[in-house]
Amino acid sequence: MSVFIVDPDKCDRDGLCVLECPAQIIEMDKNDPVPRPSEMAGDLCMDCGHCVAVCPKGAFFHRSMSPDECPPLQKELLLGPEQAAHFLRSRRSIRVWKDKKVEKDLIEKLIKTARFAPSGHNLQPVMWHVIHDRKDVEKMAGHVADWMRYMMTEHKDVAEMMHMDLVVEKWEKGSDGICRGAPHVIVAHGPAQDPTAQTAATIALTYLDLAAHALGLGSCWAGFFNAAAAFFPPMQKALGLPEGNACLGAMMLGYPRLKYHRLPNRKEPVITWA
Repeated sequence: MSVFIVDPDKCDRDGLCVLECPAQIIEMDKNDPVPRPSEMAGDLCMDCGHCVAVCPKGAFFHRSMSPDECPPLQKELLLGPEQAAHFLRSRRSIRVWKDKKVEKDLIEKLIKTARFAPSGHNLQPVMWHVIHDRKDVEKMAGHVADWMRYMMTEHKDVAEMMHMDLVVEKWEKGSDGICRGAPHVIVAHGPAQDPTAQTAATIALTYLDLAAHALGLGSCWAGFFNAAAAFFPPMQKALGLPEGNACLGAMMLGYPRLKYHRLPNRKEPVITWA
């Protein structure tokens, strides 16, 4: 199959796919106005699926997906402006957890939702590593504590700014201020040399964070964990990611123990207009 084919019986020649294509590789001829791939389509196509999504007739069949493989948009499930604003404001960073594991199939559902996050050139470089056993989470937190001790000796200014001495002191007394006693940690990783990977992972983790809220789960960005995984070789070895891949972000996950009844305020945005 070429990059795509169009069913001429279904196509109404409206040119929507030509307008929509980010790579501008779809052409139409006045004499034969059924959309066709341009000469460079095979090299430039990003497999984004916009062409399939925008066709109202289901006439566009792409090499990586057909109309039948792409569920129809259900308008009744879309959030209105007020619902979207309320949902986003109601999301909280969770640091107090129930003593209950999140089922693996629910975590898989969460990650499968996060995979629809946008990425540069649709490269989709993000991979996922789930630390599911709480004891393993605690072991990784121990490596983070070791990294903090190193930072307190070798990079005192940074350690003081981030109050690492207090975190380590609490850790040594049995209080986890690193992973907060979270049942699980999800690591987003990808090729260290891919310039698009870090941004893609940040966006994907944001999707995962919001999807967790929708599923009744709690999440929190694991900043200390991520920093140690980026700079501390013993932590990197313990994490065991594929060779050439780097930790691009980490998220604590579990069932929240507490409920919230108000939407806290935040600072007013600083906006400039050009």
